[in-house]
Amino acid sequence: MTSPPDKGDLGGCDTIYSMPELPEVENLRLGLERAILGQKIKKVKVHKPKLVSGKGTLRPPSLKKKTEFEKGILGEKFIAIERRAKNLIFKLSHNKIIIAHLKMSGQFVYLPSHKASARHSKSERENKVVMGGPARNAYSIAVAGGHPIELSEKELPNKHTHIIFELEKGNLYYNDTRMFGYVLYYPNAKTFETENHFSMYGVEPLDSRFTAKYLFDALKTKKGKIKAVLMEQKIVTGLGNIYADESLFEAGIRPDRNPSSVSLLEAKKLHKAILRIIKRAIKVGGSSVATYRLLDETRGNYAREHKVYGKGNSLCVNCKNPLVKTIIQGRTTVFCPTCQK
Repeated sequence: MTSPPDKGDLGGCDTIYSMPELPEVENLRLGLERAILGQKIKKVKVHKPKLVSGKGTLRPPSLKKKTEFEKGILGEKFIAIERRAKNLIFKLSHNKIIIAHLKMSGQFVYLPSHKASARHSKSERENKVVMGGPARNAYSIAVAGGHPIELSEKELPNKHTHIIFELEKGNLYYNDTRMFGYVLYYPNAKTFETENHFSMYGVEPLDSRFTAKYLFDALKTKKGKIKAVLMEQKIVTGLGNIYADESLFEAGIRPDRNPSSVSLLEAKKLHKAILRIIKRAIKVGGSSVATYRLLDETRGNYAREHKVYGKGNSLCVNCKNPLVKTIIQGRTTVFCPTCQK
């Protein structure tokens, strides 16, 4: 069971924050890549062992896993940061790996040393937060991404800070209000591969294998409701509540349609919509990070461009008829009964 979504004002829009999806995670990856690559982990402290003990919601905290995490990555360097679906893959020296999934309420914040004090002000020009984008002096920027946690803009560490990585030039904080996320350590690539962490995932939407024909054939094998199928990650990864709603609206397909009923022409429209929306959302910084600023200090947020998500009972931007709000797979869903068939 999930909590009611948080709401925040963004230029007059009623923005609903939800689990970070592919564009949000990709922007976080880009920001962290520019800020922490090459830095050595001088110290690490895990305050909530549950977060490093496994993936399940009801996972028991393991002191053994906590110790392995803290000792295993000590002294290692960040070599690369990759993304698979909504997971961040931190590759360390000596082939060690950290996998992180923010889930509904997780957040990473990096503060360089001269800003990593007990309190910092978002209003100060030198304290701007970066979500991706180029940076001339990467180690001097702050990076934040994931679920917006207001306290993290004023005080770090705070009551939601559960893991602290002390690096050579700053601190990386993992904050999580509800602790649904996980940050897992693997001593080597073989151990990670043995777990087959991503075995149930489909193709990435920006992968060349994700074609309209692939999408059409995959949908033909599925039952249920098409929105639920898109969100389950087995056909295409990274789509959650936001981008499933937006893509289906742009393609003119009702979210409660049986996926096997989608024609090849409709699959082509959906494929095109997914690609356009994901690329655009990545470019402008995603949808669920409205409290964070980009390098140019704008809020650059795809929430400004939402057509249906979070707009239940509003009028359709196309036909001006009322949008309908319903529940699919436990998630609030908004669509236009006139434009979507």
